[in-house]
Amino acid sequence: MKASSLKSNLSVGIFEKDALGVPLPSNTIYWSVTHKPDFVAGVVSTGKIGIDLEQIKDVSDGVFERIVDQQEISHFPNQDKSLVFFRTFTAKEAVLKKTGHGIRGLSKAKIKCVVDDKNLVVQYLDKNYLVENFYFDGYLASVTKDNVDVQWTIR
Repeated sequence: MKASSLKSNLSVGIFEKDALGVPLPSNTIYWSVTHKPDFVAGVVSTGKIGIDLEQIKDVSDGVFERIVDQQEISHFPNQDKSLVFFRTFTAKEAVLKKTGHGIRGLSKAKIKCVVDDKNLVVQYLDKNYLVENFYFDGYLASVTKDNVDVQWTIR
């Protein structure tokens, strides 16, 4: 997150979470972090933000159907099942992190529109969130972006 704050010219202090594990603003700067065994992704912003990261791999039909409903599938014509799953899951998770609701809100988050191969819209509690996907080394990261450009850096 240090790289994100430096690149954004945002001054952050200590990164703390509340009792539920929700990140608290640091010097009025919001932040989000996600990690896997091989990678860590962090982001800072002047507004609430969420990020998620997953390795793209095969997914069972049962897991797929718990995360992606039939209406959502229709937004991804002719796309690989694993890619549809991880675009959907990471986008929803990024939105849930942004809102502070976490995984317990997963069933209420829905893909409403696929803008292109890198952007989609998630609806959660009657509000739409623009999410950007980033693909690298067999992984997919998603970040809520509102109306800002996201600059991705891999280190």
